[in-house]
Amino acid sequence: MQIKQTLVRLLLVLLPVAASAQTTYLPQDAREIYLLNRLEIKVVHDSVLNFSKLKPFSRESLIPLLEKYSSLALPITTQNGTELNAQINEVKPRLTKVDDYNIYSALLDNPEWSTVHAQSKRPFLKNFYKSPANFYEVNKPEFFLAVNPVFQYTLSKEKGNTENLFLNTRGISLRGRIGNKIGFATYLTDNQERDPLYVQQYATERKAVPGQGFYQDFKGNGYDYFDTRGYLTFSASKYIDLTFGYDKNFIGNGYRSLFLSDFGSPALFFRINTRIWKFNYQNLFMELVSGNRLGADNLYPKKYAAMHHLDLAVTKWMNIGLFEGVIFGRKNRFEFGYFNPVIFYRSVEQQSGSFDNSVLGADLKANVAGHFQVYGQFLLDEFNLKEQRKGTGWWGNKYGIQMGAKYIDALSIKNLDLQLEMNRVRPFTYSHRDSVANYTHYNQPLAHPLGANFNEVIGIARFQPAPKWVMQAKAMYVLQGRDTGVVNNGANIFLPNGPPYRVKDFGFSIGEGVRTKTGLLSFLLSYELKHNFYLEAYALYRKQTADVKSLSSNTTLFSAGVRWNLQRREFDF
Repeated sequence: MQIKQTLVRLLLVLLPVAASAQTTYLPQDAREIYLLNRLEIKVVHDSVLNFSKLKPFSRESLIPLLEKYSSLALPITTQNGTELNAQINEVKPRLTKVDDYNIYSALLDNPEWSTVHAQSKRPFLKNFYKSPANFYEVNKPEFFLAVNPVFQYTLSKEKGNTENLFLNTRGISLRGRIGNKIGFATYLTDNQERDPLYVQQYATERKAVPGQGFYQDFKGNGYDYFDTRGYLTFSASKYIDLTFGYDKNFIGNGYRSLFLSDFGSPALFFRINTRIWKFNYQNLFMELVSGNRLGADNLYPKKYAAMHHLDLAVTKWMNIGLFEGVIFGRKNRFEFGYFNPVIFYRSVEQQSGSFDNSVLGADLKANVAGHFQVYGQFLLDEFNLKEQRKGTGWWGNKYGIQMGAKYIDALSIKNLDLQLEMNRVRPFTYSHRDSVANYTHYNQPLAHPLGANFNEVIGIARFQPAPKWVMQAKAMYVLQGRDTGVVNNGANIFLPNGPPYRVKDFGFSIGEGVRTKTGLLSFLLSYELKHNFYLEAYALYRKQTADVKSLSSNTTLFSAGVRWNLQRREFDF
């Protein structure tokens, strides 16, 4: 409670100085994100688009850019009608018809930051769907509100599984702005689902439903849960945005993140984002839940996280970043030394006399030739150069590496985007000497969903041959050394990394333990029947082989469903 009370007081102190317009943020995996990634690579040198490592993205910053670079933008002329038009044509990227369609859809979805507006020919009951994008919309100079229903229903059939699989989601999302002072957003859904057998096995082992927090069992092997998120946002100055809420955050340009991902459950957070000159600096403070499943009407034990990320535009086409984070447990209180937004967390940890779980990192992203983006992350948990040179496989050398590349309009095929990514994480990375300060939240990893002790390769092909059609194929291969029982070989980051769980000091390499190989192939076909209403078919094949027969499995899955005003739910692990 102490962290919540402190953050609320801080918001009340800073609120009166808020002076600029308030933004809200694009939701997790919103379709605008794919569009913004393409546009960033095509433009190469945009000073706003290039700060793309921190998600969610601000509507206020990015939606006007879509309008600026699209053919939908209003012409800007000088008195003689030529000079500025020529300048604009020079900086505009070569967009496809599909790009323009996606931009138009994004501008309709975000009318508070766009000059493009459309009126429905036949509003529903005169007051609903006055525009094709929002069920109910108020767009006044001093007040904006958009309310939309969300719905997803999917039926699946898994080979060898006699039960029918399903996902049933119903709810509402809303966002708004009050007097250009306060921005707000809320998302609430009620969900019931029965997942493939490998996901059920994950939930049984972790006592967690992927991507969610508290849940109840539903009809045997199903799950019932609420997915609730929301936040308030305002600007402390022209350069500083403050957000307090309960949601997910992501750091990186990859499909995965070794720093912080949106794979797990939402968390209570307070975020300070400072953007000035060539710098973008984010402070993120979170209240997390330790690894338990206590059931309803129980107070879950808390732990805390503090993270910094500094992004620097070293050139017009390349950004480098520095990251640090710390996970720690205190009995019902926050370690207030970590609130300092400009101090190294390691020094605070030493001064407090504690052994909290601190990590450091660096990242890089570069846009090349209007078609390519290369990116990478390096995470350092613990390292001893002397032991590394010996090559003895010392358990304490804990680090992770990500390397990736994106190729848009690949092979001169318009709207074909390719991505290749490699992730490699040493054993025991993210773990800690106790079961509290590990890099987890609600029984799920905060970063990569596999935890540690793995090599992973991911390939993604996304093709949008026509405005309303999307095809996407994914291929993944993982080599991981799994743990058995309470013997810690470095994969299960929930286990303490000291004796008696870790039985030796040396001889650890990736794959140590129960050697497990997993291959996954998936294909998605999606058609937009109406604005933000999709008909979808999906197929997945997953094969896992392990030295221990009980860990081996085959999954063949086919599914079909509809989706309205929300993002897809997938299990890519």
